[in-house]
Amino acid sequence: MIVFGKRDRPQDPRDLIAEIAGGLGAARDAEGLRRHEALAAALIAAGMLLQGLADADLSARGTDAPSPAQDGATGLILRLAEAVLASWAGGFHRDVPDLDGALADLAGLALPPEIATRWAEGFAFYAIYPETYGIAARAAGLAPDTLVIGLRSIGAPLAAMVAAGIGSRRLITVRPVGHPFRRHLALSEAVEATIRAARNVAVVDEGPGLSGSSFGAVLDALDRLGVAEDRVTLFPSHDGMPGPQASEKHRRRWTRMARRTLSFDAWAGAPKRPDQALGTWVTDLVGGEPAPLEDMSGGGWRRQFWADPADWPPVNAWQERRKFLMRQGNTTWHIKFAGLGFEARRKHATARALQAAGFIPEVAGLRHGFLVERWYGEAVPLRADQGEAWIARIGDYLAFRATAFPAPPEAGADLSTLVAMARHNAGEALGAERARALERWSEVRLAALERGVRRVETDNRMQPWKWLTLPDGRLLKADALDHAAGHDLIGAQDIAWDLAAAIVEFDLPKPAGVYLQGRVEVTRNRLLDPALIDVMLCCYVAYQIGALTLAVGATRDPAEAARLGRRRADFRRRLHEALDAFGG
Repeated sequence: MIVFGKRDRPQDPRDLIAEIAGGLGAARDAEGLRRHEALAAALIAAGMLLQGLADADLSARGTDAPSPAQDGATGLILRLAEAVLASWAGGFHRDVPDLDGALADLAGLALPPEIATRWAEGFAFYAIYPETYGIAARAAGLAPDTLVIGLRSIGAPLAAMVAAGIGSRRLITVRPVGHPFRRHLALSEAVEATIRAARNVAVVDEGPGLSGSSFGAVLDALDRLGVAEDRVTLFPSHDGMPGPQASEKHRRRWTRMARRTLSFDAWAGAPKRPDQALGTWVTDLVGGEPAPLEDMSGGGWRRQFWADPADWPPVNAWQERRKFLMRQGNTTWHIKFAGLGFEARRKHATARALQAAGFIPEVAGLRHGFLVERWYGEAVPLRADQGEAWIARIGDYLAFRATAFPAPPEAGADLSTLVAMARHNAGEALGAERARALERWSEVRLAALERGVRRVETDNRMQPWKWLTLPDGRLLKADALDHAAGHDLIGAQDIAWDLAAAIVEFDLPKPAGVYLQGRVEVTRNRLLDPALIDVMLCCYVAYQIGALTLAVGATRDPAEAARLGRRRADFRRRLHEALDAFGG
């Protein structure tokens, strides 16, 4: 099944250098946790810079090889990592380093006019904190001459934190390439010689994920280059095994390898000092003393709304954000991970705009990756059969998104890519014969429709349980910030994508769907092509089948697998209906 996709952001490296400089300036003007936040954001931006420069070199040369630009960016990120680790260990009281000279030197090099950068998913969605890697490295007992290998993208800043933790200045990054489940490395002779000469090696990345093939690619290369397993220490983001797509060879090797991790719960949930606790981070926003946190991650939020697990909607637990409740007197706050780095500011601005328009709960603020908003315990999630009752409000919400949050063309998959995904997933789910109905959408027709697409930051989560009704009659949207920036294939789309999703999720009859479309058109003052909605609807159903299939394979909970399986069966039925409408 096709579900995931990557979207690079083209960027002038000198603009990114200026952004890092601005972040350091903001850190100097801040105090405490806010200063630490700014330092960590500069580190993440430096990681994007190093990643983009290294990937540009890889594209030009065909192998991972050293370059002056990479050397300059590596020196910069090592100093930033040392500052972030010292700030965390020192209670946020350390001075901001003076890196103006290093930034000027880097900007003065022969840099490419444009690089492709990525905001790593771990920083954006999965609460991967650089500090945890530095602390885990400090406890690892590795020698300062250890060679640290970071796997791009996110492995670049994480590896810098590991290097800072062990006092190493020996840092290289590599890019695993190839099929997502069968990656390999393309290394220059210089990089291979560096690896062979290393006495000890640390390998750093997020994951392992479904296949563990990124870690596996590096370990395969180390084995080929004669580096014994007992000289290698792994720094993953969790202490579990690679996922179900991992090869048996990689699984067996993983169990033998030395691994060092520090979980988020041990780091910010039960830290050594009160000022390092997540509950303390947000007290200036919510008032009062730090209160106990109730973890709602991994689908735990469902307990707040449904007493009987039989009524729970399905979730893909490993993809869910970290989220907590904190009760302060008569007010309850929802503390949800929203992302690290400079991009998190944009999410905060999006939340503020949605709140001001009355579509989401009250937003108190953002603290080191966590958005704090009001929790309404008396709210009741919508049911699918209530969709028509709220259709005008849903239409107003979609129209607001369509006007308030425009997105660039490269921010989402084009129609040809979406239809190719739908054709593939339909073939996997229903057979090749049924999938041929999608061939009616020729490249010529899709190109004509594409010219009318107006990309926006779509919601991409229109399920009924994502809508909350309050006793006073208000309807609020939950989980509305950033799914258009996810690491799935979809990305930002025309608002027709969310419109089609609402029609499917609420099982709206034809007149209700037409009314919803008209509500969006009137508010937005632009007509939507019915053919575009037809394409989006079919693609939405096919994408959901793919996502549900992967979720079934990833869960180890039989009850969750059953919930996911029932929803997938329903979407298979809907896909049959959509293909019948195409004459397939």
